[in-house]
Amino acid sequence: MSPKPTDIDSYIAAAPAHMRGALSDLRAALHADLAARGVAVDEVISYAMPGLRLPGRGPVVAGFAAWVRHCSFYPHSGGVIPLFADRIGARGHTKSALHFTPEDPIPSDLLHDMLTARLAEAGAI
Repeated sequence: MSPKPTDIDSYIAAAPAHMRGALSDLRAALHADLAARGVAVDEVISYAMPGLRLPGRGPVVAGFAAWVRHCSFYPHSGGVIPLFADRIGARGHTKSALHFTPEDPIPSDLLHDMLTARLAEAGAI
């Protein structure tokens, strides 16, 4: 995906066609969850991927990316994903990313709980 995108819309447009819907759905789910909590965020490109940052120069609390075989959700913290190892199960992950596909998106309750952990860690809730 080059040249490097400067906003989330252009990132999604440049992603592999079969991943675009999953990225858009995750973006919408993150915004809806944050809005329901009254948490404002700014959309940014951070580490060459879409991210949602607390206003101003606050921390990034959620990010996502498309790869060849999967998409990833990044809470931008090495401490969040390990907290949910029992619920992640066989889903692919690293210490800092949870992998998903368009056919197997992140369950909304798991996404909500991971976002809760990240927001608490960032002092936003």
